[in-house]
Amino acid sequence: MMKELVTTIARSLVDKPDQVSVAEVEGNQTTVLELTVAKEDLGKVIGKQGRTAQAMRTILSAVSSKIKKRTVLEIIE
Repeated sequence: MMKELVTTIARSLVDKPDQVSVAEVEGNQTTVLELTVAKEDLGKVIGKQGRTAQAMRTILSAVSSKIKKRTVLEIIE
Protein backbone atom coordinates (compact mmCIF):
# COMPACT_ATOMS: atom_id res chain seq x y z
CA MET A 1 0.00 0.00 0.00
CA MET A 2 2.77 2.45 0.94
CA LYS A 3 4.79 1.55 -2.16
CA GLU A 4 1.85 2.36 -4.44
CA LEU A 5 1.25 5.65 -2.61
CA VAL A 6 4.85 6.84 -3.08
CA THR A 7 4.88 5.65 -6.70
CA THR A 8 1.68 7.55 -7.51
CA ILE A 9 2.88 10.77 -5.89
CA ALA A 10 6.31 10.61 -7.54
CA ARG A 11 4.91 9.84 -11.00
CA SER A 12 2.63 12.87 -10.81
CA LEU A 13 5.61 15.13 -10.03
CA VAL A 14 8.19 14.08 -12.64
CA ASP A 15 8.61 14.49 -16.42
CA LYS A 16 9.59 10.84 -16.95
CA PRO A 17 7.09 8.77 -14.94
CA ASP A 18 8.22 5.54 -16.59
CA GLN A 19 11.60 5.86 -14.80
CA VAL A 20 10.09 6.04 -11.31
CA SER A 21 10.73 2.97 -9.20
CA VAL A 22 10.18 2.22 -5.54
CA ALA A 23 11.96 -0.62 -3.75
CA GLU A 24 10.52 -1.84 -0.47
CA VAL A 25 12.85 -3.16 2.23
CA GLU A 26 10.88 -4.79 5.06
CA GLY A 27 12.19 -4.86 8.61
CA ASN A 28 10.66 -6.07 11.87
CA GLN A 29 9.30 -2.68 12.87
CA THR A 30 10.30 -0.40 10.01
CA THR A 31 9.78 -0.45 6.26
CA VAL A 32 12.23 1.51 4.10
CA LEU A 33 10.98 2.75 0.73
CA GLU A 34 13.77 3.60 -1.71
CA LEU A 35 12.57 6.01 -4.41
CA THR A 36 14.58 6.24 -7.63
CA VAL A 37 13.80 8.73 -10.40
CA ALA A 38 15.58 10.02 -13.52
CA LYS A 39 18.51 12.32 -12.71
CA GLU A 40 16.84 15.36 -14.26
CA ASP A 41 13.68 14.76 -12.17
CA LEU A 42 15.52 14.54 -8.85
CA GLY A 43 15.02 18.24 -8.10
CA LYS A 44 11.28 17.99 -8.69
CA VAL A 45 10.91 15.14 -6.21
CA ILE A 46 13.05 16.85 -3.55
CA GLY A 47 11.64 20.35 -4.08
CA LYS A 48 12.95 23.69 -2.88
CA GLN A 49 14.78 23.23 0.42
CA GLY A 50 13.45 19.66 0.50
CA ARG A 51 9.85 20.72 0.99
CA THR A 52 8.32 18.26 -1.50
CA ALA A 53 10.31 15.35 -0.04
CA GLN A 54 9.30 16.42 3.47
CA ALA A 55 5.64 16.59 2.44
CA MET A 56 5.84 13.04 1.03
CA ARG A 57 7.44 11.86 4.30
CA THR A 58 4.68 13.57 6.30
CA ILE A 59 1.97 11.79 4.28
CA LEU A 60 3.78 8.47 4.73
CA SER A 61 4.07 9.07 8.45
CA ALA A 62 0.36 9.80 8.77
CA VAL A 63 -0.66 6.71 6.81
CA SER A 64 1.84 4.42 8.54
CA SER A 65 0.69 5.55 11.98
CA LYS A 66 -2.80 4.34 11.07
CA ILE A 67 -1.48 0.83 10.41
CA LYS A 68 0.93 1.06 13.38
CA LYS A 69 4.10 0.50 11.36
CA ARG A 70 7.00 2.91 10.83
CA THR A 71 7.83 3.79 7.21
CA VAL A 72 10.90 5.70 6.06
CA LEU A 73 11.33 7.26 2.61
CA GLU A 74 14.80 7.44 1.09
CA ILE A 75 15.36 9.21 -2.21
CA ILE A 76 18.19 7.51 -4.08
CA GLU A 77 20.39 9.74 -6.25
